[in-house]
Amino acid sequence: MCRFIETIRIEEGKAWYLPYHNLRMNATRRMVWGQVSELDLSKFVHPEPYRERTRCRIVYGREIEEVSYIPYRLRAVHSLKLIDCDEAEYSLKSADRSSLDNLFARREGKNDVLVVRNGRLTDTSIANVALWNGTEWHTPSFPLLKGTHRQRLLDEGRIVERDITVDDLSLYSRVRLFNAMISFGEIEIDSKELGY
Repeated sequence: MCRFIETIRIEEGKAWYLPYHNLRMNATRRMVWGQVSELDLSKFVHPEPYRERTRCRIVYGREIEEVSYIPYRLRAVHSLKLIDCDEAEYSLKSADRSSLDNLFARREGKNDVLVVRNGRLTDTSIANVALWNGTEWHTPSFPLLKGTHRQRLLDEGRIVERDITVDDLSLYSRVRLFNAMISFGEIEIDSKELGY
């Protein structure tokens, strides 16, 4: 049975950017099960009692199966190991993260991995990325997962999609990691901390 997840940031009694999560969840459900009635996460997520940053984890298939709330701690990331893996696939936010966990296990002393597929940068094991060229932030055109935070930043014009190859890394000085739980700019590392 296919199971998928949405991870929603809750803080100060509010669920962040539910419309983006609704769009992705319902698109996934249509892709896997065809015509299904749309679900609205606001009917399942109850953020009011949570003041501190909390991860709301929604597990779903055709319908919502489970909702859980987990205290969130930001993980420090100061370095990334580039990992070549042309077969890396995570276009749907599956509950099965074993392929990403296997890639993460190859980090060799770095804090996380940055997956390279067919010579192009994609994502880390936990986040989308954007790279600073001195003028604007570029995010890879072919990420492993089109994250909700990534889509919002694209919609706002704060990041721009680019096809970024490993050879392009010298054009960039900074790398930001971001996802539904990590704000844009909260984790930023020097591009010199990327290595094979």
